[in-house]
Amino acid sequence: MHDNAKQAGGGALDRFRQRYGLALEWVVMILMVALAVEVTLGIVFRTLGRSLVWYDEVASVLLAWLTFYGSALASVRRGHIGCPEVVDQLPPQAKRWVTLFSQVLVLAFFALLGWVGASILPILATDALVSLPWVPMSFVQSVIPVSAALILLAESLNLIDLLRHKGVAVDPLAEGLH
Repeated sequence: MHDNAKQAGGGALDRFRQRYGLALEWVVMILMVALAVEVTLGIVFRTLGRSLVWYDEVASVLLAWLTFYGSALASVRRGHIGCPEVVDQLPPQAKRWVTLFSQVLVLAFFALLGWVGASILPILATDALVSLPWVPMSFVQSVIPVSAALILLAESLNLIDLLRHKGVAVDPLAEGLH
């Protein structure tokens, strides 16, 4: 991080964000490797005429998990798509309020997503994957509330940064977070 972020009193918070991001990087890398191995095995077995029954379903689950956990990593790095050109045209005080408001909306959305995701898990308790009936669907779908909680943590860190800087949100590219 640049010195201006450290001078703002974010030493411990910045270290936490860095470690949190590293942990999520490992989760995403493990999921990517698992997906690559699974797809490669599927191709090899299909070429040999011995298709794996569970290949498609497990690949779909791994891709969904990679997407959700990758979104949490993007949140930590402030790497989600935005529209800064519109906000940049506002006066400084309006920029700050629009940025804070949008951050609160993001937090509200992921809190709702986590709550709804957790509330459907008991409903799915009796369902399982078709090709692997010993894998409960509630385990597969647990990615929704878990990733929502991970994103909430990351976005809360972003909100703290916004409040701490007392100005317009710091440009993530200028911060070197990408």
